[in-house]
Amino acid sequence: MTKAPSLTALLILILANSVIAQNDKSITIHQEIDLNASPQKVYEVLLDAKQFTAFSGRTAEINREVGGAFSLFKGHIIGRNLELVPNQRIVQAWRVVTWPEGAYSIARFDLKPQGTGTHVVFDHIGFPEGLRDHLAQGWDENYWSLLKKYFQ
Repeated sequence: MTKAPSLTALLILILANSVIAQNDKSITIHQEIDLNASPQKVYEVLLDAKQFTAFSGRTAEINREVGGAFSLFKGHIIGRNLELVPNQRIVQAWRVVTWPEGAYSIARFDLKPQGTGTHVVFDHIGFPEGLRDHLAQGWDENYWSLLKKYFQ
């Protein structure tokens, strides 16, 4: 994996992006998805490299610690875990490798029990302008539809 900026520098960049994103709803993505798996299983599949690779069909490397780096979809997406609340929440500094240097966004997965499944409340903020529709479609195609199939 490539060397990422320090966690402190990354948090400063993310906070700046978050303030901007909160003031401009056109650069935020909010999605809610129901999955046929427990919050524990959803949490595990998003943070376990082997399971992530199995559901996505593309290699992943994931350090499961707060501050740990990840590389997803054969290195196309990289970032760091900012907050991990087991079986409840994952917050990541997230970027596409083709974005300008230092451009990170925040991806937040809130996992809420719903019967025998999970209701995922997902928010993505602070990404570069003009990418909202492309990223929203990407989340659906590369995460939600594949996870629904994986958990059938």
